[in-house]
Amino acid sequence: MTPRLARAWRLLAILVLGFASGLPLALAGQAMQAWLTIDGVNVATIGFFGLVGVPYTFKFLWAPLMDRFEPPLLGRRRGWLALTQFALAGVLWWMAQLSPATMPKVFALAALLVALLSASQDIVVDAYRTDLLPETERGLGASIHVFAYRLAMILSGGVALIWAGQWQSWPKVYEMMALIMAGCGLFSLLALPRVGAHLTALMSNPRRELLGFGAMLAGVLVGFFLARQALMLLGLDPDDANKWIQLFFVLAEILLALPLGIWAARWAGFETLNQSFATYFAQRGAVAFLALIILYKLGDAFAGSLTTLFLLKGMGFSQEEVGIVNKLIGIWLTIFGAFIGGLIMIRLALYRSLLLFGVLQLVSNFGFYLLAELGRGAWGSMTLPAFDWGVVALNQPAELDLLLLTVIAGENISSGMGTVAFVALLMALCNQRFTATHYALLSAFAAVGRIYVSPLSGVLSESVGWPMFFLFSIAAALPGVLMVWWLRAPLTRLWTSEN
Repeated sequence: MTPRLARAWRLLAILVLGFASGLPLALAGQAMQAWLTIDGVNVATIGFFGLVGVPYTFKFLWAPLMDRFEPPLLGRRRGWLALTQFALAGVLWWMAQLSPATMPKVFALAALLVALLSASQDIVVDAYRTDLLPETERGLGASIHVFAYRLAMILSGGVALIWAGQWQSWPKVYEMMALIMAGCGLFSLLALPRVGAHLTALMSNPRRELLGFGAMLAGVLVGFFLARQALMLLGLDPDDANKWIQLFFVLAEILLALPLGIWAARWAGFETLNQSFATYFAQRGAVAFLALIILYKLGDAFAGSLTTLFLLKGMGFSQEEVGIVNKLIGIWLTIFGAFIGGLIMIRLALYRSLLLFGVLQLVSNFGFYLLAELGRGAWGSMTLPAFDWGVVALNQPAELDLLLLTVIAGENISSGMGTVAFVALLMALCNQRFTATHYALLSAFAAVGRIYVSPLSGVLSESVGWPMFFLFSIAAALPGVLMVWWLRAPLTRLWTSEN
């Protein structure tokens, strides 16, 4: 194979895997939220459904196993990719056969499995991309990955809402997504370039690794049980009708289960995990950087956690209008924001970019408050002509609210800018010896806001109303901006050492 053809094959692989990585995110998030809303599930319960994304915040715990072990006959990276993608296709098809209104617990379990498999796929995609691409192609490869990832989110987020409105069937949409994911699995199985021959095998005892992982799981389960029992001894009921008490149980269980699981892993000698933790926390300012990672996107997470619900139920927009504006147009604007953010970063570097984009993210949340206060139609509307693009069609002209368009434009452009600087920060903090586990760890902390604010958002918006909820989201964005300013010297040193 010629060098040019080999390069094209590598970049095609990155394109397909980026698409496969982005597809499930909305199916266990915003698209699922729309399905729940249409099925009449209440606001607070929809907020709790956001917790199905918990695996994204814990994925660093099993990332070492996917580095250490190789599925028989398939290869380490390609094998795990094919297995997770076929499993995702099967669970999405199963999910399409369920009703969230009549079978909420089983539906939540299916959504949790989608998130678990999606997080596992992300671990392997990130590692495969690093293993496959030579250094000279990593910049281009990262751009192709982000583009394909966002393209998949347009399909599973925006086009899915339009299909659901036109077909009057969310199950049919999820069946279609399952077939697409199965196609990605076939590509991974049959067409991905092999990697791994040049890589040094991880030198650790496989039996000890498995025992360490088992001990970690046992620690998580014990922590969950102890937290629940302690709160029940205080007279609290996990099934109390009060959503605040339910939320308190969930957060307490997670806060005790995670550190107890990590302690058990250290005690049992989960070597790969322990070494990767040690190398990360050996660097100066490691804990402060983790705090920044959690806080930087917190206001964004609050505003975005219930956006689909707010627009459909709170404002009364149709599924088609939300799909077109918030998903199709919105995600393209996020890509545009990321492109502009990348250009700005060339001049401003990491610290000033994080500060500027953090302020813009904070200001953009005010748009949702404005929309909640003024209501739909406050700034008039524009007519979108009917179209038929084959994959998606609009059978008749649609009225698009101008205030909604403005708010979504501001939010997505600023979010895209912030994401570019944020990803640059995560990459700069990774040690190359443990790239997969470090990136999984840091991106897991990055997902904390997105996942754990969802149940709080549902309870809070139901308690105080949408305008006050979005004012709260503005306040939640402020600590992240202040944290950037406080860490200005370490951020400057970090960027200088990387460049």
